Amino acid sequence: MNFTRWSARLPGTQRRAAARTETGGSPAQRGESSVPAARAEHLADAPAGVVDELPAREVLDSIPALVALVRGPDHRVAYTNDAYAAAFGARPLGAPAREALPELEAVGLLPLLDQVLRSARPRTVKSRKAPGGRSYTFTCTPVALPFGAAAGDGSGGVLVFAADVTDHAEAAERLRASERSQRETAVTLQRSLLPQELEQPDDLRIAATYQPGGTDAAVGGDWYDVITLGGGRTALVIGDVMGRGVRAAAVMGQLRTAVRAYARLDLPPHEVLQLLDGLAAEIDASQIATCVYAVHDPNEGSLTYASAGHLPILVRAENGTIHRAEEPTGPPLGTGGWLHASGSVPLGPGSTAVLYTDGLVERRSEDIDEGVAALERALAGATGTPQVVCDRLIRALGVTADHDDDVAVLVLQQPSRTGVHAELFRNAALELLGGVEAAPRARAFATGVLASWRFPPDLHDLGVLAASELVANSLQHGTPPMRLRLRRTDRRLIIEVTDGDDHLPRRRRAEPADEAGRGIAIVATIASSWGARRTPGGGKAVWCEFALPRA
Repeated sequence: MNFTRWSARLPGTQRRAAARTETGGSPAQRGESSVPAARAEHLADAPAGVVDELPAREVLDSIPALVALVRGPDHRVAYTNDAYAAAFGARPLGAPAREALPELEAVGLLPLLDQVLRSARPRTVKSRKAPGGRSYTFTCTPVALPFGAAAGDGSGGVLVFAADVTDHAEAAERLRASERSQRETAVTLQRSLLPQELEQPDDLRIAATYQPGGTDAAVGGDWYDVITLGGGRTALVIGDVMGRGVRAAAVMGQLRTAVRAYARLDLPPHEVLQLLDGLAAEIDASQIATCVYAVHDPNEGSLTYASAGHLPILVRAENGTIHRAEEPTGPPLGTGGWLHASGSVPLGPGSTAVLYTDGLVERRSEDIDEGVAALERALAGATGTPQVVCDRLIRALGVTADHDDDVAVLVLQQPSRTGVHAELFRNAALELLGGVEAAPRARAFATGVLASWRFPPDLHDLGVLAASELVANSLQHGTPPMRLRLRRTDRRLIIEVTDGDDHLPRRRRAEPADEAGRGIAIVATIASSWGARRTPGGGKAVWCEFALPRA
């Protein structure tokens, strides 16, 4: 529709057009004021003097906001409008505000009146709940009273203007309650998805701490886990999903479950991250996560790890030296297109390693490298049990209850054992050289070692049988070099055979006429657990465990 064509028919437009035709030229050309025609018509129609003579009291009495006027150092009541009287009742004029206006004292407004009177500057306080349950925003403005008071001399007056914001305050409170409820749900989900009790391997002492962000921060997706792999080896993982709230916690839970499943395959760390990378993209392509997956092998005295965009592991040696395991590091999970690699860091007796998320070291006011350096200094002086070290690192880095990000810390120690405790941890190994004659040597070696470790006769015999079957299986299906290793801890006996062939054995049902295929089945039957894995240099390791009787 063409509105230009219809505009000429409007009465105001016609009058303005007629006025321009009669007088000719623009107001500026005529030397007149450039007041818009519509305003000019309105003012021309109004009775003379109405605007100038309109009483201020009638205006204040008619507005819905609460208005009160106080004067002098005692803030004596000079005026309250009808809305104020309807909200709090009639107030006696001339009485001090402390006595006559108790509602202002209840919301803490009397000290503000003193400030306004002294400074001659207006002040505002937002959303104060007054007696009666209503919420108001109070604006206090200095005024010069008619009797000639000078501004700032303490004898003037203050105009109190209170706007009812109850609906806004209640809406804001409902929003805050909803946010608190969502945060509590996310925290509950987050904590339920974290391990309720950490596994404690034979050779390590481990503790972990998780602290959600403060009340103004949404819960993130930080997580950690400890997974016993068998054969004395332990997997340790820590990660951080980039995001906030329930969604990040849910993605974290799926990744943690996947890590535990992949860990059961006993794969090298970089292969575990490779599988997680593809899974993270399938779970939610819009979210990425950082992660470190590490495996501790007490036989090697090291921590083998792979990192997907995560912060470096810190290791403090027994002599106090700090080592930062920085390389190799790949991109975060979910980005795809990257081949992760594994690295290794020494972890001998007396060492302490720390895995952590960025909430521990990242600050808005400084570079993250400075935070990692501060963590190194804190770790150098943090001694005691793993839980004590966790607590000291949290305090040293300034993490409090109102911290603006989630924090997860995982501390592991390999104790330096001496005396009686050292007697409970033993190792013995035999290189399997030659052909079939290696089998009787292995049995003789296992018999002597287990006898020297003073195992009960039934456990001794089972251990010798398991070692014999594993060696026979390796001689038949494996390739050199071959090795038999016996290890005892305070809780279990571990028997492991390695060889140069990477074909993993599996348990199968042997038919009555079969001459082979029963070795692994026998080991699986008599041992507490068994497994096989590929070794980094090529080849495989087949192991089994026996639980030691409790003293």
